[in-house]
Amino acid sequence: MSAFTLLPHPQTPALPAVQLTGTVARRSDGLLISYALCGNIEDIVLPEQAAAPSRRDTLWQQTCFELFAAPAGSCRYWEINLSPAGDWNVYAFSACRTGMREEPSVTALPFRVERQPASLRLELFVPLDALVAQTELIELGITAVLKSRSGQMSYWALTHCAPKPDFHLRESFTLRLPPALSSSEDHGTAPVFSEIFSA
Repeated sequence: MSAFTLLPHPQTPALPAVQLTGTVARRSDGLLISYALCGNIEDIVLPEQAAAPSRRDTLWQQTCFELFAAPAGSCRYWEINLSPAGDWNVYAFSACRTGMREEPSVTALPFRVERQPASLRLELFVPLDALVAQTELIELGITAVLKSRSGQMSYWALTHCAPKPDFHLRESFTLRLPPALSSSEDHGTAPVFSEIFSA
């Protein structure tokens, strides 16, 4: 399991009393990832839980947690968008910002959201067995977009490689996960999140 901390882009509005951290682990059939947004989260617009979470476009126009995943040495990659409301999407690209399309092999992506007065935690399992071979090394870019109550957008990532926020730059996919364990070595089973939880 790898821990991570996201940093705000220096050219976007800062939220000094907020921290964004998490963990990610690779399993034989995918990734288990969690995000923890802590601090003065009352300054952030967090979409209310949707009655029926669904696949939606342009989630990044509001507060949104994101994951970019690519096989090492390949131009292709996937972008995963997760709204605190429970809505989601997965896009496939053939190269940087090229050939964008919804990934047809992912038809549902349930995840868990836990809200507290000073924190929001999101956890999900991303099935990758249909996208990336177990023997391939994966490069990840973990990011988020936070919208403040003043309407300003703050862009967070493992690292920022351009004067303006750009999560698609391959050099920002800095978290590398080795080939997955075989099924016999992979202890336990992947969690199944069938609904959104809000405390």
